[in-house]
Amino acid sequence: MKNMPRVLVVEDESAIAELIAVNLRHNGFAPTWAMDSESAQRELDAVLPDVILLDWMLPGESGLSLLKKWRAHERTKGVPIIMLTARSDEADRVAGLDVGADDYMVKPFSTKEMLARLRAVLRRRSPEHAGGQVAIGELLLDAGTHRVSFRDQPLKVGPTEFKLLHYFMQHPERVHSRGQLLDRVWGDHVFIEERTVDVHVKRLREALGDAGAMIETVRGAGYRLTAQPLLQAKRGAGAGAASDRGMGGLSLAG
Repeated sequence: MKNMPRVLVVEDESAIAELIAVNLRHNGFAPTWAMDSESAQRELDAVLPDVILLDWMLPGESGLSLLKKWRAHERTKGVPIIMLTARSDEADRVAGLDVGADDYMVKPFSTKEMLARLRAVLRRRSPEHAGGQVAIGELLLDAGTHRVSFRDQPLKVGPTEFKLLHYFMQHPERVHSRGQLLDRVWGDHVFIEERTVDVHVKRLREALGDAGAMIETVRGAGYRLTAQPLLQAKRGAGAGAASDRGMGGLSLAG
């Protein structure tokens, strides 16, 4: 018998939680319910689920606070998390996604929407969290350990920026439109504006420091990751050093 995906439902309203659980069971999932942050942490410590449905507004510690904590912990940072909330403003959606949520559902939502989003994050989970390293020039990303380094120096990159960089590095030298990046990195079922991509590209460049020049803006088209700026800078530095050496044997008459 095929194992059913385990879903941890963190929701303080029992009627909503029960309705979600019933629909999950009927559609091949194995739900577990937690009504607050403490019980959610106990369930998570006992068994790591395949995906978490996390309500934003919880008694005591908020869902957003839990999300931050789980994304910072080695054991739980790779578990897909979908935020559930009555907040429909774009700023709230972006806040949840920035902290590391994989998706966002606004109440009330249909069973079909819930199932579609669950299946989508589970489909994306395998390639996204697969182990392995990707290197472009001196920039190295390790998907297995969730680490990024440049010239052997570790870099601190946020969860969304990490996904964005991983996608860029898997498809170097290609121009990606904002719409394509939204579909590939955030998922085509997440409804946020394209300017959100610009915000995260800016943050990624800042996090990469000198390597930020590798992410180029292609006017009217989108963004591209390339090693060319670093190669050109290295050639320029080499030419400058050679020129200095050549000047060393000259004497200037006054």
